[in-house]
Amino acid sequence: MNITVILCTYNRQASLVTALESVAASILPAGVEWEVLVVDNNSNDGTRSVVDRFCEEHPGHFRYLFEPKPGKSNALNSAIQNSTAEILAFMDDDVRVEPTWLHNLTAGFSDAQWAGAGGKILPAWNSAPPPWLPNKGRYALAPLVMFDPGLQAGPLDEAPFGTNMAFRKSVFEKYGPFRTDLGPRPGSEIRNEDTEFGSRVLKGGDRIRYEPSAVVFHDVPEKRLHKQFFLNWWFDKARADVREHGVLPGTRRFIAGVPLYVFRRLAVWTLRWIFSFNPRARFSAKIEVWGKLGEIQECYHGPREVRS
Repeated sequence: MNITVILCTYNRQASLVTALESVAASILPAGVEWEVLVVDNNSNDGTRSVVDRFCEEHPGHFRYLFEPKPGKSNALNSAIQNSTAEILAFMDDDVRVEPTWLHNLTAGFSDAQWAGAGGKILPAWNSAPPPWLPNKGRYALAPLVMFDPGLQAGPLDEAPFGTNMAFRKSVFEKYGPFRTDLGPRPGSEIRNEDTEFGSRVLKGGDRIRYEPSAVVFHDVPEKRLHKQFFLNWWFDKARADVREHGVLPGTRRFIAGVPLYVFRRLAVWTLRWIFSFNPRARFSAKIEVWGKLGEIQECYHGPREVRS
């Protein structure tokens, strides 16, 4: 087996050092060839010098690639084109992986039934979580990039998150690249490029394995522990969902291109936001309001499509 770990980065040289140090300590069985391909998405800080140092200190295990076209999906697709490995694993520039991460994530590919794999993503707290932080719902901490389906390994029925997933190279040849209308870029935080691809694979009938022992710790900087960050994140997430899925099947009534049901849901969540007395419940309702506003913006400005 040979593996390429793809890490796309943009102006994060400080956190990049931590990420590369952690993956440099990877422990894999003899006979497994592996490398880390760092894609510099047009950074203007010291990213190149950081990667050059790791290339010198760990010859054969690190490689640098420059992608001038802005946008994470462009960087991801460039890396895929520039890799000949059988297995492509993915991590971000603001995480820390365990030494056994890469082996645990990719070991299941010895079984031909698995097209992809995903692991557990846990928050690396730098300060105490604020009391208003939502704590109900599977994806309450999605803005902090938390993905934790549990302790049991087995098939995933949902797409893994991009900072801890792997696919066979042949899967990209079958399903195509990451969508370039999704994924963060300068001036836009619309995401979903990772989960959209995983969902495409699952809808195509291929299987993705969840491996809880493949653990990634995602940094939680103080700037993310503010209510406005959560509101902005869910606003952009709602826009991405509309861009990816379109509107509900059977939708017939629109106002200025926006489905009428979105306005109805906006009204319901606005009332819950106004009349909730519990601070955490009140903020959770406000998040829903911001999500509906994101849907409205995307439907109003984007092409209207109906979910299949």
